[in-house]
Amino acid sequence: MTQASLGTGSDRPAKMVRSGPWRDGIRLFMRNRTAVVGLIIVLLFIVLALIAPWITGYEYTAQVLADRLQPPSAKHWFGTDDLGRDIFTRTIYGARISLWVGFLSVIGSIVIGTLLGIVAGFYGKWVDMIISRVFDILLAFPGILLAIAIVAILGPSLQNALYAIAIVNIPTYGRLVRARVLSLRQEEFITAARAIGVRDARLLFRHILPNSLTPLIVQGTLGVATAIIEAAGLGFLGLGAQPPEPEWGKMLSDSRQFIQTAPWTVIFPGVCILLTSLGFNLMGDGLRDTFDPKLKNR
Repeated sequence: MTQASLGTGSDRPAKMVRSGPWRDGIRLFMRNRTAVVGLIIVLLFIVLALIAPWITGYEYTAQVLADRLQPPSAKHWFGTDDLGRDIFTRTIYGARISLWVGFLSVIGSIVIGTLLGIVAGFYGKWVDMIISRVFDILLAFPGILLAIAIVAILGPSLQNALYAIAIVNIPTYGRLVRARVLSLRQEEFITAARAIGVRDARLLFRHILPNSLTPLIVQGTLGVATAIIEAAGLGFLGLGAQPPEPEWGKMLSDSRQFIQTAPWTVIFPGVCILLTSLGFNLMGDGLRDTFDPKLKNR
């Protein structure tokens, strides 16, 4: 046996050690150009939201009536609104609000929906029937109309809009987890765990839940885009963030009367809503292709 063959053989275990499901998943994701574009867009808005106070010399509430409805210039990159406020400043601060609502509402929906779905799928019978009927009732209404009704009851505010968006999307994640649990509970490793006396709580959270995370991650990423659009819709109707908060939907609502005379007041918040939603959707599609490459051929 030659030295070259020995070297080749010794390299193989090293390569096998460096490979793994997460590493392979990241590699597949990074090969997806559209997913990488989505990731870059999302990271750009996250960075802008974090460093907003350091990249603008204005306060988002500062009003200079002498500068009202100024077009984009070196002084005001995105122009000013009808109260003389810098639109660039309000737009990047608005990224904080939209991302905050998007992430927190999705996290809330996933936590509650996962708990309900995992209980319904695992125990079945009357428990499954009750939880499934609750899901059906929530899904019977169009999402935005149900969110409007909830905010109308609780009162217009950004926090109540967040609650409404989270409640509206609970059935999406609950039914997803329920379907996953129904298929997993018939698997041999679940039967073996029951046979050795593993308790239900350990069985649910140590065996079933980790095997249900993949579709949740994909749906959660797509859900952030939906939540941002729903938050903008509620803000546009005056049911979300209240003045002087620079929420993108509220900015569109306040500027709609100037769409012909000062179109920049509408264009930039609208483009931000479009780009953030596009970024999360591209990321979600990339994650779906990464976790289940067979979907690409369907």
